[in-house]
Amino acid sequence: MLKNITLSADESLIQRARARAALEKRTLNALFREWLARYAGKERDMESYRQLMAKLSYAAPGKDSSRATRNS
Repeated sequence: MLKNITLSADESLIQRARARAALEKRTLNALFREWLARYAGKERDMESYRQLMAKLSYAAPGKDSSRATRNS
């Protein structure tokens, strides 16, 4: 379900954005939805990255490499 929101921006910026979108045969609404999906997805991506780094923390520089040695 789509939900309406209201955004505020400088009028000249909106005009320039609309002109660019028109050249691309797009609407600001469609472009905003794409941007919002990417922006919201970044948090998920960052959380996945944090979890991966936590799993790999044993391999951080300066840490004892005995675990890596055991697997050799």
